[in-house]
Amino acid sequence: MKRFPILLFIFSLCILSACKDNTRSPLEVRLYNADNDAVGTATFKEQADKVTVHVTAEGLTPGFHGIHIHEYPACEGPDFQTAGNHFNPKGKDHGLMNPKGAHLGDMPNIEADPSGAVDVELDIPEATLMDGNTSLLRENGTSIIIHEKQDDGISQPAGDAGNRVVCGVISLDESNQENKPTDPTEVDKEEEKKGK
Repeated sequence: MKRFPILLFIFSLCILSACKDNTRSPLEVRLYNADNDAVGTATFKEQADKVTVHVTAEGLTPGFHGIHIHEYPACEGPDFQTAGNHFNPKGKDHGLMNPKGAHLGDMPNIEADPSGAVDVELDIPEATLMDGNTSLLRENGTSIIIHEKQDDGISQPAGDAGNRVVCGVISLDESNQENKPTDPTEVDKEEEKKGK
């Protein structure tokens, strides 16, 4: 008979954990340019040993761009310096090609097409949306930044990727806002469907 309350307790914890997971993953973040115009979204999903992020954006210069997770949930334009440095809870050097790296927030470059649009999914190994030192939501959250140039994968402290041109706040508060602006990339996709 003593097993029943223990099993009930364990079952309750599992239910609570599942509810908690649903509020954190998937987590959609709006992306803004230096003029505070919404230019896309980043959707984060919890996986077994990583977080995946699906980025859609427009208005970029065609070509490659560095993209990183930064340490603070702040996107004050026009330069987005309030986002701080790269998210680096393990104290590594910068760069996916650096033998002493990489920052947890380092990701592969993304490529904007000739129209300036990007639609890509990236992995953030060892990151989580749950609690812990490597959580993108620890304390008040973090941010995602797209840079004007490509990250060279090794230069300190940020890969010589140039100015910060797009920013999105990664936080539960930001994700739970009721009146979210529309995603301009979705409008463009609907127009393309109508044109076919």
